[in-house]
Amino acid sequence: MPDSAPQQLLHLVIGGELLDLQQNTFKNLDEVEVVGLYPNYATAHAAWRAKAQSTVDNAQMRYFIVHLHRLLDPNQEPAR
Repeated sequence: MPDSAPQQLLHLVIGGELLDLQQNTFKNLDEVEVVGLYPNYATAHAAWRAKAQSTVDNAQMRYFIVHLHRLLDPNQEPAR
């Protein structure tokens, strides 16, 4: 593996209907949508924005960006 490979900062975009807007608890876990896995925040944010805007008429629907790279390497310093 080459040393010059770009660092992957994996991000997961998921979403679904929430039970309560004050909590991040999904109404039905079987219906949680996995939008995709992305190599950086910029592409994950673009996917998140597209899905969030496409469901704007449903107030209970929420999409989230999960920073998988932080879960995989919890000792990693966050980018500033």
